[in-house]
Amino acid sequence: MRAVIQRVTQASCTVGTETTGQTGPGLLVLLGVAPEDTVQTAHKLAAKISRLRIFNDDAGKMNRSVLDLDGSGRAGGILSISQFTLYADTRAGNRPSFIGAAPPEHARTLYVAFNAALRDLGLSVGEGRFGEHMVISLSNDGPVTITLEL
Repeated sequence: MRAVIQRVTQASCTVGTETTGQTGPGLLVLLGVAPEDTVQTAHKLAAKISRLRIFNDDAGKMNRSVLDLDGSGRAGGILSISQFTLYADTRAGNRPSFIGAAPPEHARTLYVAFNAALRDLGLSVGEGRFGEHMVISLSNDGPVTITLEL
């Protein structure tokens, strides 16, 4: 699995005229799934993302995770977006190949498992709509952008 994590003050996903998910201060997670990924991989990645200390503490140092975003134990939120294009291969030519991305059925199952794992950790999770054309709006905070791969 690959994830691009962005610290945001707000983010939302719209499909057509419907807002499918949003978050206030927290994280925007773009998630790519590979064919060899498993539910265990999804759970490990969710745990890692939830504990990433990329939010500032009172001294201005990155010491807080999204789980303790406001310093009082109340978790922040996550907007989770499935994005197969994270597995784009552009080494040959100018048209990306997506052969490294998982088939849609497998990717959907693991996207659902990933979001459920985040919720089980106490996070509020907004979602995109799998397989749809989505418009993502965000206010990047910092900017802070982290890539992870498991």
